[in-house]
Amino acid sequence: MVKKQIDAPACAVDYAFRRIGGKFKGRILWHLHLHGLLRFGELGRTLPDITTKMLTQTLRALEADNLINRNVFHEVPPKVEYSLTEIGKELIPFISHLKEWGDKQIKQKKELTNKS
Repeated sequence: MVKKQIDAPACAVDYAFRRIGGKFKGRILWHLHLHGLLRFGELGRTLPDITTKMLTQTLRALEADNLINRNVFHEVPPKVEYSLTEIGKELIPFISHLKEWGDKQIKQKKELTNKS
């Protein structure tokens, strides 16, 4: 009898969404795409609804999945910069498509609300 690995993705879609799903991962990837390079504090300001702890955990997960680069400058005060890896850049067209879909849905919802 072969045991199924609990953490193994069920399919390619499951694998992809585990990498970019959640409240902040896609937004972080998008902001890094828009700005090219961001420091930790700058990322925190682009996502005002994220805590420092959650930002740290999300950045570590994205780095572990090889979607972002973390470049540490050993100086005082410490400086850390984040950017997209080539693999992370491959996701941008898909995130862009999701953004366009979201823009369309928001516009339609506003139009329905204004008609009421």
